[in-house]
This record gives sequence, C-alpha cells and structure tokens, in this order.
Amino acid sequence: MPSTLIEVRRAYSQEQEVQLIEAVQAALVEGFKIPAEDRCVRLIAYEPHRFIAPTRLTEPDRYTVVTVSAFAGRTLEAKRRLYQGLVQRLGEMAIPADHVKIILNEVARENWGLRGGVPASEIDLGFKVDV
Repeated sequence: MPSTLIEVRRAYSQEQEVQLIEAVQAALVEGFKIPAEDRCVRLIAYEPHRFIAPTRLTEPDRYTVVTVSAFAGRTLEAKRRLYQGLVQRLGEMAIPADHVKIILNEVARENWGLRGGVPASEIDLGFKVDV
C-alpha cells in the first residue's frame, strides 16, 4: 500500500506522464509484491528553475526523484528489487540510471490511517509486507 510521488523537472506529454506512472507502479508491484490494483502514484512536473539538479548530470532535464512511503518491514532484497526495477523501467523512458534518485520512507503500520481512519495495523491488508 505504498504512496508514491514522482518529481520531474521537465514537461512530458500526457501519454508520457501515464507511462512514467505506470512504470513506477510496475516496479512497486514487482519489487514489493503488492497487489496490482493497489495504486497510489502521483506525478509533479516542475519548471526547471524550481527544481535544481546535481551539476554532474549530463541531462539535468531528465533528473527524476521517486519518493516511496511504505509500511516498514520489507527486506533488503525487496528494496533492491524495487530500486533496480525503478531504474530499469525509467531507463526505458530515456532517463539515465544516474539521473534517478529514490527515497524510501518506512512508516509503522499504526501510523497510517486507512479505510475510514482505521490504523493499518488493525486491518487485514490482503498482502504480505515482509517480502
């Protein structure tokens, strides 16, 4: 049940935006083994002057930050799968691997309110977190 934000510093077409979102969603499903229908991925496109990028980048307009907030408990291997899946799928969209920054925020289940304000720790999520 991750909540994910993609931040970019260039304009993409609507079709490309959908591709970015779907690429990140696919990496989440593969890496964290979440149900495919568990979807919460957002995209913000900034004007370049509002989002500085590292000066070492060869194509700073392709700098992409993916922030994933997820329940704590995934294994290091699951995190590796997620990171590699994100880089691979974004690479298919011409975003160089070294232009992708991934931030994973792990949140205790009791700190996440779902389904009418119920702590996630009290809900059967229908999937395993400790993958």
